[in-house]
Order: sequence, then C-alpha cells, then structure tokens
Amino acid sequence: MSAALLIDILLWGSVAGVAYIAWRRGRMVLVSSLREGSLEFAGIMPRIAIGVVGSGYIAAVIPQEIITGWLGPHSGWLGVLTAVIAGAATPGGPVVGFSIGAVALKAGGGPPQVTAYVVAWALFAFQRVILWEIPFMPARFVWFRAAVSVPFPFLAAAIAMAIGRP
Repeated sequence: MSAALLIDILLWGSVAGVAYIAWRRGRMVLVSSLREGSLEFAGIMPRIAIGVVGSGYIAAVIPQEIITGWLGPHSGWLGVLTAVIAGAATPGGPVVGFSIGAVALKAGGGPPQVTAYVVAWALFAFQRVILWEIPFMPARFVWFRAAVSVPFPFLAAAIAMAIGRP
C-alpha cells in the first residue's frame, strides 16, 4: 500500500468518524456541521487555487540555477541557513509556504534544505509574528518562543540528511 493511499484512507476515515459523531448528536448538529463545513470549504478553495497558481509563477520567475545553487542538495549547511532565512521571510499562509517548498523541491532543491525552509516558515514567518503574535501576546513570550524554536529547522534538516529523504 502506498503512503498516499494510506493518508487518503486516514483522512476520509476521520471525516467519516466526525460525520458519525455529528449524526449521533442529532440531525440539527449534522446539518449545521455540513453547512459550516461546506462554507469553510468554499472559502478555502480560492486560496488553494491562488496559492498553486502563484507558486507556479514563482517557479517560472526564479531560475532553476538559483534554486539548485542556494538550496540544492550540495549546498550543505549554508543552504540550510539560507532556507531558514527564506522561510522566515516568506509571507502568506500554508498554501503559499508549502507550494513554494514543493516548487523548490521539484526545481532541484535538496530535501534537507526544503525541509528547513518549510519548518522555518511554519515557526518564524515574520509577517505572522508582527501581525498576530506581538499585538496579542507579551513581547517577552514572543521572543522566548522564537528563541526556543530556532534549533527546529536545523534539527529537521539534520534528520532529513541522516535518513536521506524528507
């Protein structure tokens, strides 16, 4: 069984499980859940489409030589550091961050470097820290969280290097 099939089975199984729980709680809960879920789905689909198309444009604009030079499999730890900085500087949501990571991987980026990029994006996206974390959390906590999180992209890259794949 392939990993993609297993993931599909797990995802659809969880959907079926949540639908069963909603059904057991009553028709009103099931109908309300289906309505809200449909609205969320309709709201996220344009974002996914824009992210996928946008990452295609990014792939077309950035020459492959730059990606393989800066983030290629032979760039080593300097490539990991570059990926961490690029990940932290990438604005946008998961559709953008993961799409750019997939594009970089297909364009010749090394798996450890792309792994570091995605993890750094998830932990340090500057625009998210500035727009959401600093206004709503104490600055001391934000700096502490960021400092504690610094090793994780490097650790993820080291694990990817050790096992030879992301």
